[in-house]
Amino acid sequence: MKKTYSRFTLRTSKDLLSKMEYISNYYGRTKNKEIEQLIKKHVKEFENIYGTITDEKIE
Repeated sequence: MKKTYSRFTLRTSKDLLSKMEYISNYYGRTKNKEIEQLIKKHVKEFENIYGTITDEKIE
């Protein structure tokens, strides 16, 4: 099954974006993939504390 991706616009300072680019280059990722990894990490940490976020909770 083909994955579908949602688009999300992020507004941030040029300084922060430059630092994110530096970090993503260090890890050999795009800025987009680096941000995606950070979001996944944050969700995992949240779910470890508060429990799994199910579809029923989202709706």
